[in-house]
Amino acid sequence: MNAHIGPDKPLDQNRLGAYLRDRRAKLDAVVLGFSASRRRTPGLRREEVAQRAHISATWYTWLEQGRGGAPSAAVLDRIARALMLTEAEREHLFLLGLGRPPEVRYREVEGVSPRLQRVLDALDPSPAMIKTLTWDVIAWNRAATVVLTDYGALPPEERNILRRVFCDPRAKAMNPAWEQVARFVVAAFRADAARAGAGAEVPVNALVQELRLRSAEFATLWADNDVRHHGEGVKQIRHPVLGEVSFEYSAFAVDGRPDLGLIVYNPATAEDLERVRLLVSAA
Repeated sequence: MNAHIGPDKPLDQNRLGAYLRDRRAKLDAVVLGFSASRRRTPGLRREEVAQRAHISATWYTWLEQGRGGAPSAAVLDRIARALMLTEAEREHLFLLGLGRPPEVRYREVEGVSPRLQRVLDALDPSPAMIKTLTWDVIAWNRAATVVLTDYGALPPEERNILRRVFCDPRAKAMNPAWEQVARFVVAAFRADAARAGAGAEVPVNALVQELRLRSAEFATLWADNDVRHHGEGVKQIRHPVLGEVSFEYSAFAVDGRPDLGLIVYNPATAEDLERVRLLVSAA
């Protein structure tokens, strides 16, 4: 029998079993290459799900009956693929089976949906952007262009936050507390890279190796192994028109896209807000 017992305990094995049975009943056996003959109920048989998931039929039957013990994350992932679950359904399966969501899966992205872009645009005059797990900025609003940098004028490979912080002299000039900013972004990036999982190892390792060669400061900070969440805080920038401006920044997950993060910079004072508003309106 496959190794499948994990350290976590399902919150409710009966609910897990009921969910598996429901998802199994909604699959078309013929479309998935199984015979339609002699089926008393719709959907796949238990042994067919087990076959598709590469686990034992006995173990899968126990899971549906609420007596299988705690499945590992790897087994739940195989079952999710076997049942052709959506991302939301896969997350629900993990919550039932392990009491926690699955690890974030890395995937390459080129942009965001028009709806998400409209969310960014509605946040003006607060600069806002969407970043990937490897800290590539893939969407931004007008305020971000005016206040932070014109990402649209940069080549796609230079829209990476780490490359800008460590390899662009303009980023150093814009950040009065550059050393503090640099230490923070490296520690937060390390946490995001770990959450991205094995699928992100190649792009993460390539970016880290590149930055270690291009920036002695990055190499030193990366060797410190500091880790922290992005969270929220206060950021000061030195703008060529506005001078020094303070922002309160907050980071948010994008629902349905755990591989993306939203960062919003709200002007910290009423005076800063009015200055930024006038600049964005005039742009």
